[in-house]
Amino acid sequence: MFENLVVKASGYLAFAHLLNNTNKQAEDIDYVIECSEEACGDMNQRGGGNFAKAIAELAGAANATGSDTRGFCAAPTHALIQAAALVKSGVYQNVVVVAGGATAKLGMNGKDHVKKDLPILEDVLGGFAVLISDNDGINPIIRTDLVGKHTVGTGSSPQAVITSLITKPLDKANMKITDIDKYSVEMQNPDITKPAGAGDVPASNYKMIGALGVKRGDIEKKDLLNFVNEHGMPGWAPTQGHIPSGVPYLGFALKDLTEGSLNRAMIVGKGSLFLGRMTNLFDGVSVVIERNPGVVEEEKSVSRDEIKSIIAKAMKDFGNHLIND
Repeated sequence: MFENLVVKASGYLAFAHLLNNTNKQAEDIDYVIECSEEACGDMNQRGGGNFAKAIAELAGAANATGSDTRGFCAAPTHALIQAAALVKSGVYQNVVVVAGGATAKLGMNGKDHVKKDLPILEDVLGGFAVLISDNDGINPIIRTDLVGKHTVGTGSSPQAVITSLITKPLDKANMKITDIDKYSVEMQNPDITKPAGAGDVPASNYKMIGALGVKRGDIEKKDLLNFVNEHGMPGWAPTQGHIPSGVPYLGFALKDLTEGSLNRAMIVGKGSLFLGRMTNLFDGVSVVIERNPGVVEEEKSVSRDEIKSIIAKAMKDFGNHLIND
């Protein structure tokens, strides 16, 4: 119950901040996807509940429904892609992706910190919320056609993982690794992870991406460190599991791709499905976000009423055809 309440409360706080920072009202939201690491439920149904709808209710989103998406650290990027697909397909107009914090991750590496005479640094509950809506000609575009995925058959070697998440989606658009201005990977704060023996996680990811770029011929070997510095970022997120994995950069990306000089970013979510003891598989998805060219997609050439009329006429013609036969 405590874990459930913490996720709901911190998720609502992020949701409320989101509404405060946009021109949307709570009533404008159609669908909510909650993607934290916890699973809402009771002692009989540990994961059967719905944080999304509980948070929407608390936020006053009376016209919204929703559901939870789970995938350990990769879940927020899964949810981001799902939200973009729902909006692009026309199923919903305004979708909120939200996540609350995980109490289980508070002080997770505390023993290692104390051994090194450091304070317990993991004292933060992370939460986030992002609104996905129709193309307005201003805000960045989520390229649903440039999605990377770690499949069942991908394998767990670092090269296989980076290839599936980074280069395969880029190959679809004939892009080089350097065509992405910023990669947002596992953005854990190294001040927390280094004393715990996990090293600098973001730096390791960027070096692997750069090394693959060298292998592909996208960059020269001598430019590897320059690539890490120019296309990477220092880690700053708390080790809240799902929170560091790609999504912490979204707020900054919004500014970089509108007010700033960047054109493309890639959000990379990776997760450890083997933690559930149900599989030894790794998990991961990625998606490219681009600067908006300022062009809003034209309205569909055929309206819904016209479609209904066409269907009705077709059914009538079909009936007449049967009578004549």
